[in-house]
Amino acid sequence: MLRTMKRRLVLTALATTLAMAACTGLAPRDPLQVTVGGVEALPGEGLELRMLLKLRVQNPNDTPVDYSGVYVNLDVQGRTFATGVSDASGSVPRYGETVIGVPVTISAMRMARQMMGMMGGVPADKIRYEMSGKLNGPGFGAARFRSEGELTLPTAPAATGRP
Repeated sequence: MLRTMKRRLVLTALATTLAMAACTGLAPRDPLQVTVGGVEALPGEGLELRMLLKLRVQNPNDTPVDYSGVYVNLDVQGRTFATGVSDASGSVPRYGETVIGVPVTISAMRMARQMMGMMGGVPADKIRYEMSGKLNGPGFGAARFRSEGELTLPTAPAATGRP
C-alpha cells in the first residue's frame, strides 16, 4: 500500500513537472502578418486559371517560425475566388520576413460567378478581398493567418476628343 502511494506520488510529480515544462513553450505569440507580395501567371489546365501567389510572411516574435506546408484561401467580394496548397518548408526568422510561393487555382465557374456578380450591381471601383490560411509547423500545429482589405481598380483615361 505504501509502495503504491509512493509510486503514485512520484508519477504525479513527474506528470506535473512535464506539464509545466510544456506550458513554457506555449508563451503567447503575436500573429504572423501575411500579405500578397506578388502574383505570377502559371500554365492552366482545362477550364481553370493558375497563378503563383507570393505571400510575404512577417514574424513579429522573438523566436523563428518553422513551417512545412502552406494553405491559402482568397475570397473576393465575399465569395471564394482562389485556393491553393504548397508543400514548401522553411523558416521565418525571428523579427524577420520571408516570401513563400503558393500555386492557386481559380475555376472557370468561380470566375464567371465573380463577373456576373460585378455586372449585376453598381459599377465597383474597389474590390473587397479576404485572405486566410495557415502555415503548418512541425511540432506546433498550425500558425493561422487572416488578412483583408480593398483593391482600387484602375480607371480608364478620360477621353480627350482627339483621334
